[in-house]
Amino acid sequence: MPFRFLVLALFATSLQAQSLREQVRAWREVREPQIVREYAEFLAIPNTKNDGDALRKNATAIVGMLAKRGVTAHLLENGAWPPAVYGELRSPGATRTIVVYAHYDGQPVDPAEWRGGAPFSAQLRELRGHEWVDVPLPDRGRLNPEARIFARGAGDDKAPIIAILNALDALKSLGKAPTINVKFFFEGEEESGSAHLPQILDANKRLLAADAWLFCDGPTHQSREMQVAFGARGAMGLELTVYGPAKALHSGHYGNWAPNPGMLLADLVRSMRDVDGRILIKGYYDDVTAPTAKELAAVRALPPVDSALRRELLLGVTEADNALLAERILYPAINMRGMRVGQVEGLAANAIATEAKASFDFRLVPRQTPARVRGLVEAHLKAHGWFVTHAAATDAERLAHRKVVRLTWGTGDEATRVSLDQPISQALTATLDELLGKPVLRVPTLGGSLPTSMIEHGLGVPLVIFPIANHDDNQHAKDENLRLQNLWDGIEAYAAIFTRMNAHWPKVTP
Repeated sequence: MPFRFLVLALFATSLQAQSLREQVRAWREVREPQIVREYAEFLAIPNTKNDGDALRKNATAIVGMLAKRGVTAHLLENGAWPPAVYGELRSPGATRTIVVYAHYDGQPVDPAEWRGGAPFSAQLRELRGHEWVDVPLPDRGRLNPEARIFARGAGDDKAPIIAILNALDALKSLGKAPTINVKFFFEGEEESGSAHLPQILDANKRLLAADAWLFCDGPTHQSREMQVAFGARGAMGLELTVYGPAKALHSGHYGNWAPNPGMLLADLVRSMRDVDGRILIKGYYDDVTAPTAKELAAVRALPPVDSALRRELLLGVTEADNALLAERILYPAINMRGMRVGQVEGLAANAIATEAKASFDFRLVPRQTPARVRGLVEAHLKAHGWFVTHAAATDAERLAHRKVVRLTWGTGDEATRVSLDQPISQALTATLDELLGKPVLRVPTLGGSLPTSMIEHGLGVPLVIFPIANHDDNQHAKDENLRLQNLWDGIEAYAAIFTRMNAHWPKVTP
């Protein structure tokens, strides 16, 4: 194609995408209160991960919301556990199929910690100075795009579901339809580790057949710009107990003689990683594949946010902090979730505790497996003089060994990462580039973990991640929230994905 015609063609597709975005935006601008009201009604259904009845109500509600949009939907049952919601929207003549994933379950809540004491009563708030102020939801008119909806599940992960549904509404109102087949898979136990997801996938392989999966979970970039992630780190938990004396001892009488489990635990932790996060376990990095040149280039092209984040989070800087946050995420990590031994402040006693406990999460990268990591950690501890047990230590074991540690491992998930050159990667990024009028941010790996490896292993399909929640949404914490502009951007993006991605999907040469 001559260059002038190529330029004209690109200009025409850009206008088409811009026209779609403007039309969807105009549709949304006259319906903002109605969209937020439906969102609030959805958030009002409690979705705590350990409340099976409430989760089933969520699933049933989603089926109804999909059916309202003309999507054929039903529950994928799995015994007494929360069902997955499946929906399907076929497009005549479509040659590509994607499965869109989100989850409807949420983390537990302590109402006393939440402002207002009602985590599932969605509240619209605006920032006035340094304080979030409650504002009423009007019946009509525009809403402040910087206002936020506060409720459990607002950011993680009900926002994408509402954005997807309203994108379908917008397209229908505009007389447009998806140009790809879209299947919807909304999980109900992601926050519980997706323990039954492999069973659901295995039982529904034919139903879930697709060219790729689009994961709609996680945050946008800290710069507030949209990002596409091509992988997620794996995760594995470890609960650890270090034993001290059989009963608490006076620290003055016995402090230089009886081993202190808190000190032993501190020494154990220090042996596994240094203060800058480098893992000291022998052989730990042997399975780690170095990032490709293209992945490193993508990371280094991201907006610079590290300095601002350090100021916001009051983090002092060391020489080791020259590495970018997004680059550090490409490597494995060991993080301590918590530690418990004795008491502090007013409850502190001059005593040597009987045991010390710690909780860890291991973040894995491609090629690392949970089994291999477990083996390396246990070999490291044994090499450092620890007697390792997986059950409560017996009296005989404690008498025979000075350093005894009990390990309780979680199941663990592997990491996934697809190439930036995968057809789904190219199709999605080109669609969003077109929508935004500039390159969407390309992130090789998200820092958090998702059940992507279960789907990759179970169905053998590539997965990419497109999150829409604001990066400061307080997910898993009190006063979780979603910035309205993120919801509006999500509606426009999904409308583009459903209608424009097929045009950017690389053609397969016979």
